[in-house]
Amino acid sequence: MPLSIINSFASWVLKQRIHQIELFLKYPNEVQEELLHNLLLASENTVIGKKYEFESIKSYQTFAERVPIASYEELQPLIERTRQGEQGVFWETPIKWFAKSSGTTNAKSKFIPVSNEALEDCHYKGSKDLLCLYLNNNEDSELFLGKSLRLGGSSQIYENNNTFFGDLSAILIENMPIWAEFSSTPSSKTSLMSEWETKIAAIINETKNENVTSFAGVPSWMLVLMNKVLENTGKQSLLELWPNLEVYFHGGVSFSPYKEQYKKILPSKDFKYYEIYNASEGFFAIQDLNNSNDLLLMLDYGIFYEFIPMETFGTPNQKVIRLADVELNKNYAIVITTNSGLWRYLIGDTVRFTSLNPYRIRVTGRTKHHINVFGEELMVENTDQAIAKACQITQTEVIDYTVAPIFMQDKEKGAHEWMIEFKQKPADVGLFQKVLDETLQTLNSDYEAKRYNNMTLNPLVINVARENLFYDWLKERDKLGGQHKIPRLSNQRDYLEQLKEMSVVKS
Repeated sequence: MPLSIINSFASWVLKQRIHQIELFLKYPNEVQEELLHNLLLASENTVIGKKYEFESIKSYQTFAERVPIASYEELQPLIERTRQGEQGVFWETPIKWFAKSSGTTNAKSKFIPVSNEALEDCHYKGSKDLLCLYLNNNEDSELFLGKSLRLGGSSQIYENNNTFFGDLSAILIENMPIWAEFSSTPSSKTSLMSEWETKIAAIINETKNENVTSFAGVPSWMLVLMNKVLENTGKQSLLELWPNLEVYFHGGVSFSPYKEQYKKILPSKDFKYYEIYNASEGFFAIQDLNNSNDLLLMLDYGIFYEFIPMETFGTPNQKVIRLADVELNKNYAIVITTNSGLWRYLIGDTVRFTSLNPYRIRVTGRTKHHINVFGEELMVENTDQAIAKACQITQTEVIDYTVAPIFMQDKEKGAHEWMIEFKQKPADVGLFQKVLDETLQTLNSDYEAKRYNNMTLNPLVINVARENLFYDWLKERDKLGGQHKIPRLSNQRDYLEQLKEMSVVKS
């Protein structure tokens, strides 16, 4: 069958979904209410369903009163029961897949349940809808005349009591439907290779002679691969190698720091960028318009949404509202109830609504300070513990510190830059740096992955601050005392650059 016919047929099939999308665009709140009812109905006989008497919950108000907001730590005992082989704990059908993700306070990794329903009706449905919306906006697309170059994360799958865990991308590839395998490159065998350097070489070897029309992956990882492709082939532009490139589907971390670098290696005004918002917990939103920074919240993926206004978050007056009650341009923490059995789960992300008809959002950050420029999800708890360990080993003390990213420039990798004010400078700053870096890797598996063989992140950089630098910085901003604190982690360099301008003693 000619590729042109396949392209036309695939486009036609995918665009049939537009009518269903239009339904939740027209009746968003009704769709969400019905979805909640179905989730409760399906889970009446689970352990959690019996505990909170799902059978008698007939309204959102009762649901909100009876079922508490939950962090991962609070759900972990139930999740562990299922990981040990017990089923029917928090979801009706057997769950054998768990997406491993780091970032919790008390554990190096968390294990997010992924049901068969979530695979089909959320993750894969989101992937198809992404193509559907792109094709609907670009009638002349020839996407399926070629293949999508996909790049996932760590691909190893581990078994535990007849359940399996690994990176979400590995789980998705392992369960991938035939249509996705047919239209993707590299092969699943190559995508699931464990060793990163070997995998990158294999991907380049397998894809450089393909007709690649799109990319899909996290910007930081993808940029490493793209630069390796150019280095391997001697090309100046990816369009020299793949002249039919149309679009890059990206998500996972902010694209802003990378956009200019992508423009250098993809110098075409017609090339498009489409953003998605997904996580181990689910597929949430998709850019539905060309050249937009807003993401359409997808309301029929088996996820019921609630929101906490950030001005009340974590306070005794914390308020939780439904989608119907959100307002424009306010920051909200997201709470989700899912078809994987996450009940009123606080995922830690914050969003702002840019449109209420339809519901469009922008991801604004996390509920806690963090650095996630490269997908490393570095938390304050991680850096505090690592500082303590480095101080212990080198017999020194730290007064204050802050951390910011060094963004990738041209072919140079990223890194973390620290500003540390010591009470007494360690005799060997290099040893302090080494212990700090290695401890962070033991505490955070995502950071460890990015640091592996310096593939995405170079070793961290330490600036030794002059005496009273942080005090003077706060004083200059009239922020001495009270609740004012040094921002430990930031995704931007503003604070660090200000501190550097106020004098730094080089180590």
